[in-house]
Amino acid sequence: MEPFAGDIADALQALGLEVERHPVPEPFVRQTGMRSVTNLIVRRRFADGHGPVVALCSHADVVPPGEGWRHAPYGASEVNGLLFGRGTAFGKSDIAAYAFALLALEEEARAEDAAPGGAKLSGTVELHITFDEEAGGYVGPSWILGQELSKPDFVIASGFSRFVTTAHSGCLHQEIIVRGRAAHAAEPGAGVDALEAASRILHALYRERDRLAACRSTLDPDIAASLTIGLIQGGVNTNVVPDRVLIRLDRRLLPEEDGETVERALGTLIQNAAGEQEGLEVECRRILLAEPLRPVTGVGELASAAHRHIREVFPDADTRTSGSPIFSDARHYAAAGIPTILYGSGPTSLTAANAHGADEHVVLSDLRAATVVVAATLGDLLRT
Repeated sequence: MEPFAGDIADALQALGLEVERHPVPEPFVRQTGMRSVTNLIVRRRFADGHGPVVALCSHADVVPPGEGWRHAPYGASEVNGLLFGRGTAFGKSDIAAYAFALLALEEEARAEDAAPGGAKLSGTVELHITFDEEAGGYVGPSWILGQELSKPDFVIASGFSRFVTTAHSGCLHQEIIVRGRAAHAAEPGAGVDALEAASRILHALYRERDRLAACRSTLDPDIAASLTIGLIQGGVNTNVVPDRVLIRLDRRLLPEEDGETVERALGTLIQNAAGEQEGLEVECRRILLAEPLRPVTGVGELASAAHRHIREVFPDADTRTSGSPIFSDARHYAAAGIPTILYGSGPTSLTAANAHGADEHVVLSDLRAATVVVAATLGDLLRT
């Protein structure tokens, strides 16, 4: 990711923005399964800087392009007012929206300086450009906050759609390893059948899945709890008692839930389902735990400021505050007690933009409109 970060930094500097480059030490990057990460921060102080610090955060890393593209996935092809490319709907376009919103604010500040009187912009706007959202944000936003590279009062982070989002689901990925003892199929009693124990575990997990089907968030009914068995591996051969079975599951968390509490409860359910048997071992490993984004004190002020300008730019927009079933790295800011919303150049829905699919795209008029909304929202916050 380091060369990519360099290209983005050069492009921002060509626009007249000063860019700080903060490389993360390799041992920490390796823990996330990545090779290199350099976070970028742009800071612009207005007037005396006594106003709030507002961070605009977006990520530049993306999922692989996959197949089925009619346009080059990394070609940034513009066709009939649409910009095609991997990451255009979620992440990369918001970098552009946030950068040009900051440039618009600078232009506004110059105009105010030339016309004495009236409320002046005061405070600081930062751009946080990170490269590990798809890996959890632990060496992106979490690292920036943990190293005290930034202490924002408000955060606007890359959004999933045109809505202002103040909450999203969390996610637990868990690996279950059931170990037994192999034996020849002619003498199965000499072995301990790991698959038999795994089938009991699966039965219990699917009952839990059915129970969760009715669990919805009080913040937004579109956020639901769920459990999915995504992977099963095991066995040696047709004539061998299975000595090892691996199961991987995905558990989506409500904002009202605590991830570690859910993890412990699942562990108890799994162990109880497997039962006790000599030679049988069951191990539960955490692969990923992303806590939900939860609204914190002060987020209403931030959401209201954005909604005012969304209504001006998109007169027919639904300006309800929404939740999302997809998790993001913005949760790290909210977990630190910082009022955080998700909003950017996103479309009416991720489905409409083919996000994470072939021919992902952004509508350029939406990108421009979102830039206007973000710039106006920043103006309100820096005059408060």
